[in-house]
Amino acid sequence: MMQRKERTFAGRKLVLETGRMAKQAAGSALVQFGDTMVLAAVTVSDKESPLPFFPLTVEYKEKTYAAGKIPGGFIKREGRPHDNEILSCRIIDRSIRPLFPEGFKNEVQVFLYVISADQENDADVLGLVGTSLALNMSRTPFAAPIAGVRVGRIQGKWVLNPTFQQLEYSDMELVVAGSADSIVMVEGGALEVSEADVVEALQVAHKGIKELIAFQQEMLDEGRADKMEWSKAEPAADLVKKVKAAAEPKISAAINQKDKHKRIEAVEAAKKELKAAFLADFPDNAADISHVLGDVEYNTLRAQVLDTGKRVDGRGPTEVRAISIDNGLLPRAHGSSLFTRGQTQALVTTTLGTANDVQRLDSIDDPGETTKSFMLHYNFPPFSTGEVRPMRGTSRREIGHGNLAERALQGVLPPFEEFPYTIRIVSDVLESNGSSSMASVCGGSLSLFDAGVPMKAAVAGVAMGLIKEGKKYAILTDILGTEDHLGDMDFKVAGTENGITSIQMDIKIEGLDLDIMREALAQAKEGRLHILGEMNKALPSPRAEMSPWAPRIVTVQISPEKIGDLIGPKGKTIRGIQDETGAELTVDDSGLVTIAAVGGEAMERARSMVQQLTAEPIVGETYEGPVKSTTAFGAFVEIMPGTEGLVHISELQWGRTEKTEDVVKRGDRVKVKLIDRDERGRLRLSMKALIPRPEGMPEEEPRPPREPRGEGEPAMAGGDGERPRGGGDRGRRGGGGGRGRR
Repeated sequence: MMQRKERTFAGRKLVLETGRMAKQAAGSALVQFGDTMVLAAVTVSDKESPLPFFPLTVEYKEKTYAAGKIPGGFIKREGRPHDNEILSCRIIDRSIRPLFPEGFKNEVQVFLYVISADQENDADVLGLVGTSLALNMSRTPFAAPIAGVRVGRIQGKWVLNPTFQQLEYSDMELVVAGSADSIVMVEGGALEVSEADVVEALQVAHKGIKELIAFQQEMLDEGRADKMEWSKAEPAADLVKKVKAAAEPKISAAINQKDKHKRIEAVEAAKKELKAAFLADFPDNAADISHVLGDVEYNTLRAQVLDTGKRVDGRGPTEVRAISIDNGLLPRAHGSSLFTRGQTQALVTTTLGTANDVQRLDSIDDPGETTKSFMLHYNFPPFSTGEVRPMRGTSRREIGHGNLAERALQGVLPPFEEFPYTIRIVSDVLESNGSSSMASVCGGSLSLFDAGVPMKAAVAGVAMGLIKEGKKYAILTDILGTEDHLGDMDFKVAGTENGITSIQMDIKIEGLDLDIMREALAQAKEGRLHILGEMNKALPSPRAEMSPWAPRIVTVQISPEKIGDLIGPKGKTIRGIQDETGAELTVDDSGLVTIAAVGGEAMERARSMVQQLTAEPIVGETYEGPVKSTTAFGAFVEIMPGTEGLVHISELQWGRTEKTEDVVKRGDRVKVKLIDRDERGRLRLSMKALIPRPEGMPEEEPRPPREPRGEGEPAMAGGDGERPRGGGDRGRRGGGGGRGRR
């Protein structure tokens, strides 16, 4: 049965539709907002997976036909997912995963296709609405409808689902997902906003979420599939009782170790001993015994924190682990920092490049190609956790963590116009025991300082955790990997002393109320300020001098009419400057020339060549250059590369000159003064103006006109003439006639 409903949301048309597309899927939905459309399709397996976790897969695909484009490159079809698709996948996955029932292990796949893109409205939040509707329409045991919105703030006013153009003027961008009662996921960045601002944004978002959920509910009330039957496997009660009684004291004793690997070894040794003992009485229940032992570990850690306030490494709820910082560790890197917090360590480097190093992006959200001059790449090798696992390229997690850290730093960087460098940060996680993405933020900020990047302020990040049982809860600062695994929340907050620049929240329970989030944000601020204090002790401000191995960049503004002169035929001139000096040159359509070179001498030499090549002659100035040719009426002198003027025979010297070659010959270098420039751009030069008049020399009489030769010697205003070129207008040599870019 096809259903279609339409209403206005955030000032634009919103359409929900089911029953027309992908009817053989377990559930499907089409969402349209403006002219952006997303198709969501859900499938679920009838068989329970043997895997020890819930096998959920989300695939998000932006079809290039959605924007009337054909993929670039040799292969003309969509290939591996790009970063934006992966980030959208993660937003949807993290929003829906906690709302499946505990113990459900049937494989679920969610497919999302962006099939129309109006280049105004982002499709990711539409995909979240479509996923919720498709799951609830299907037989999958999904808890309840959820929805997602994007929140911006423009000139103090909150905007739901702002357009791409509006986001350019927003000081905050949060993607928020939630149910009718609570928030389940937050992701976004901001320009140093306060904790109160973030809470207010969440309130605005939740109001919009409730409206979207009510809209979905109207569709669901008209018909949906019956939910599939499934049952959670429960160990026998007597087994649970016996294993718990024996395991609780042993695991409690083993779990309190400051060192991660010692704790894991102690807990695993206790589990192994207990499992072997119980297999004698329950030989057919190995999986159940392991499950109960896992529950004991889970409950022991949580109970200890809630009852005593003591964490497994001995810290209190608000304590941050010990921090050590080593800056400038790598002599040839432009900036580097080794940031260590407890057993989490990141080696973070900054590399400065030129405009030629920007990342070029072709997206369905933009009509043309866009560029990106700042990027942060996060790497998480297996040795960072002491594991052996296959390397299969950059993971979704690495892309997500890199994006979070990139957002944290982006808002405090100087504009490209003021600091015209492409900046690439690489964070190599060398050790991990929780919060490696926030270590990347701290190390990234320090490496930028070490590279001499004039940032607005230092940035630090901290990961917050939550243990919640009923109404009793504890918020934890700077969580360990164990606390992340066994806790209910991973809430990462990064920012400066003045405010938040990046935020991400994932939960494992069905939702959080705003009071807990408000408290977590306040506690995160305390932790962040502590970390910033430690960072400021190590490096309080950007270094005054950049690395000697970093390129120096200067800009020269030239007339747009001179761009063709600089580039030359097929780029010959600009390549010649680069080859001769070793500098790198780029020029934009406005005539802004960017010169980059590792050595200052090479940069200055290139700048001088550009200025000479593109300078505009000034009347009254003196120039020196070669005589390019001689004629009966004077000599043509090149005063700048590609720019010539005429020294009329009467301006060669004081007194009468019968023949030009009596004074100058082709190839001579002479000094001349620019005495006039006519309306056609022709230059009148004088050598005589630079020579004092001889004493007693009478005033010169006007020269009688010469007899015409061949096509003649046409007279110029003021007595000048032209080179014999068939009587045509020569203009300035070197493109003065509007050659333009080649």
